[in-house]
Amino acid sequence: MITHISGKLVEKNPTYVIVEAGGIGYYIHISLQTYAEIPDVEAVKLYTYFHVREDAQSLYGFSTQMEREVFKLLISVSGVGTATARIMLSSLNSKEIQQAITQDDAALLKSIKGIGAKTAQRIIIELRDKMLKTYDMDEISSPTDNTIKEEALSALDVLGFSRKQTQRIVDKILRENPSMDIEGLIKNALKNL
Repeated sequence: MITHISGKLVEKNPTYVIVEAGGIGYYIHISLQTYAEIPDVEAVKLYTYFHVREDAQSLYGFSTQMEREVFKLLISVSGVGTATARIMLSSLNSKEIQQAITQDDAALLKSIKGIGAKTAQRIIIELRDKMLKTYDMDEISSPTDNTIKEEALSALDVLGFSRKQTQRIVDKILRENPSMDIEGLIKNALKNL
């Protein structure tokens, strides 16, 4: 429902931030990973996940879309709630969690507070294939200009192409030509779709 929030950073704490956007102050739960990546400047942008339960509605914020996707996958596992997923993302970064799941590293997952042997195995079993399909490990580790990449992916989304399909093509194009501008990136992606 709410995909991101851009606004004035009013308050920053290790577990939450308050961002004012359009005259409204949003209380957004964050992980330590996001806390460390949010600059101490006035204007911020956070990718968000709106979580609704019977007794509460909460907004979770992430510095990257990758962190948000890992969070959503984690809470899809039975027995892993939003609090546990946030602790996991506070203990390890998104890439480390993905690698632990795809490489069957239950010991690393068990090292996180609140994750026992059974939960670690359940996370690995339920998410291994999803992580491998959704994220190519080489693509995760290759740095790219996120602004140009995200703008191109958003434009391709609007044109009706699936994010999963376009992300691989856009990443491949950026690996071959990292200095490509947004227009060239979209045109090349369209040729390859």
